[in-house]
Amino acid sequence: MLQPLSEVYNLALTPVFSHRVEQQLGVTFHADYRKYLLEASDVVYGTKEPCTVTPDSGHTDLVNVAQTAWDQMGVPRHLLPICEDNGDYYCINEAGQILFWSHNGATDEKWPSLAAWIKQVWIEKG
Repeated sequence: MLQPLSEVYNLALTPVFSHRVEQQLGVTFHADYRKYLLEASDVVYGTKEPCTVTPDSGHTDLVNVAQTAWDQMGVPRHLLPICEDNGDYYCINEAGQILFWSHNGATDEKWPSLAAWIKQVWIEKG
């Protein structure tokens, strides 16, 4: 049975904290991503570990993941990493599409929406 981390560790993401993270990164979250962060980012499932924006979120901390992707891995700043996977990144663009960025650079892999990525990559491929 899936159990939200907020029930286990009493984590609570608020819109105010989410906005602070946007300011820190210099981005505006796509509406779908903001909704995911506020309502479902505390779910743990399978081997993929999407980024989180809760205090002390460790290796899934969105700010750290994004800074590494942008500064060290060549991910363009118009792409916001939402999940790091062994040096590869799943990123959301301004239109809400999810693009796969390999440690070797850009690829043609993409999903039309965050919901499609969650279903096809995170849940079905686990």
